[in-house]
Amino acid sequence: MEPTPQPNDSPGATQAPEPTQPPPGDDTAFLGQPKGLLTLSGLEVWERFSFLGMQAILVLYFAATVADGGMGMEPGTAASVGAAYGTLVYLVSVAGGWLADRILGSYRAVLWGGILIACGHYAMAVPAAASTWAGLGLISAGTGLLKPNVANMVGKLYRTEDERRDAGFALYYMAINIGAFLGPLVTAWLADHKGWHWGFSAAALGMTLGLIQYVTGRRHLAGRRHGAEFALPPEKMRGAIRTIVGGLVAVAVLAVLLVWAGWLTMDRFVDVLTLVSVIAPVVYFFVMFRSPRVEPVEKRRLRAYVVLFLASVAFNFILFQAYSTMMLLASTNAQTEILGFTFPTGWYASALGAFEVLLAPVVAGLWLRMGRRQPHASHKIAIGVVLGGLSFLLLVLPTSGHDDNTYKMAAWWIVGSYLLLGLGDVILQTSGMSATTKLAPKAFSSQTMALWFLSLALANGIQAQTVKLYGKVSDPAYFGVNGAIAVAAGLAVISAGAWLKRTMHPVH
Repeated sequence: MEPTPQPNDSPGATQAPEPTQPPPGDDTAFLGQPKGLLTLSGLEVWERFSFLGMQAILVLYFAATVADGGMGMEPGTAASVGAAYGTLVYLVSVAGGWLADRILGSYRAVLWGGILIACGHYAMAVPAAASTWAGLGLISAGTGLLKPNVANMVGKLYRTEDERRDAGFALYYMAINIGAFLGPLVTAWLADHKGWHWGFSAAALGMTLGLIQYVTGRRHLAGRRHGAEFALPPEKMRGAIRTIVGGLVAVAVLAVLLVWAGWLTMDRFVDVLTLVSVIAPVVYFFVMFRSPRVEPVEKRRLRAYVVLFLASVAFNFILFQAYSTMMLLASTNAQTEILGFTFPTGWYASALGAFEVLLAPVVAGLWLRMGRRQPHASHKIAIGVVLGGLSFLLLVLPTSGHDDNTYKMAAWWIVGSYLLLGLGDVILQTSGMSATTKLAPKAFSSQTMALWFLSLALANGIQAQTVKLYGKVSDPAYFGVNGAIAVAAGLAVISAGAWLKRTMHPVH
């Protein structure tokens, strides 16, 4: 399944491997971090502006009545379809990592991913159902190319032993959450005052600005050559491209035929994506463990990485509901007024980004101050999972004892839940991405980051099934059970801390 990487002097190699360090003079140019971190963070500001700006209104758009310009879905169905879209986004990340490693290279993979995302948002700006589905498909493909490879390029700015790495990822995460904060503010206001598709058009403009920023700052990036680091030999590359194009065409034709025949319904499509999200990481871990290009010490670290992978699934199962069930809860059961100021429901999603912007530098500063005394990566990830579970358990209190939708909980309950979720996200995602770049086998560099995003796909796949219960069981039961499971998962990772430290050594 995995082609053999070509060494520098191999006749089949298309070029020498890309440099993994930034240009001289850039190493401390951005707040003590490599200047390339500013370029990559700037791209992600706009990518998150567009992606999460759209996410803030997507499920509400699905659930809105046709008379209000929406698609008229039931709340549970709307949340399930939104989760299925998220599943598809992160499943494609595997292909994005492989394309970067073997054909495109990181720089071009990110560039083409951004172009596809922008085109997808422009398509969604057109008020037609067909354009909406086409746009979501383009965004899924583009995000799969862009997300794992941007994070991998951040990792290439640092040597493995560089203690600034976790702090650098925290700054990176802070920067991209500026986009997560601003995106919902803009798109939700436009959706409320101008219409849903005006909100989608703002997301398109944001991604376009991100691409401009990325191209103009490319000279500061490590691994910025156009070719792949472990490129396929020319003949194999041509064959791979033909196979990819042919496969995409075949899948598209098959999907059209199944829809025409009435077999491929939305529910079945969601179920298929959930099944694939479960199978894909199992197969991928199997391939990596069996690969002769993975050294024994790398396989040992992969065993620990399986635990971190599952912890990520538990947390992100909660996190992604910030844009589905929590938005639906806010739209029906929460006040949209703070201190006399009324705001669109979609603005609740901005609270998550705002907290992450504020908390990321605090977390980064704490890790820098603690140095080698900072908690082990596994403990950081476990703390994040526990906080995610607590964010759902908090919602049990205001939703208990109220059987009708006339009661509106104070906005602070939702905001408080987002505070816990945001803190957990900063701690877990920055530590998880950093640990991934350190634990990744060399021959699976970009693809291991794609594997981290497969944990997000699996989280969305599970969510696509469980959110169908939303509205069919009581709110306290729904949020209480899901929150308790996440807390238990975090405590389980903490209990395995000693084994994880030994297995991940010398990675801290």
